[in-house]
Amino acid sequence: MKSISVDDLAALGPDVSIIDVREEEEYSEACVPGTRNIPLSRFQESLGDVPAGRTVYVMCASGGRSSRATAHLTAEGYDAVNVMGGITEWYRNGYPVDYPGRGK
Repeated sequence: MKSISVDDLAALGPDVSIIDVREEEEYSEACVPGTRNIPLSRFQESLGDVPAGRTVYVMCASGGRSSRATAHLTAEGYDAVNVMGGITEWYRNGYPVDYPGRGK
């Protein structure tokens, strides 16, 4: 499985496709700007929401759920990359985070 650090992901710029597989409640507390939330609990039935034809970066809180989702996407033919450390590492390294549940 392909993986990427949050530093390398941030260096790619804002035009990458990032999927956050945390549950909606977690996502509403804090998320990486520009991510799409597709919770792992309904991932299989939401595959149509995954952008096709481009590399998809998959994150969660710390990397466990995203590694499962990345493996599943890869098996389905997607070019998927696991984001090591997830949003926890992203935040720790000082990258921007949105707080949708707080109105920003």
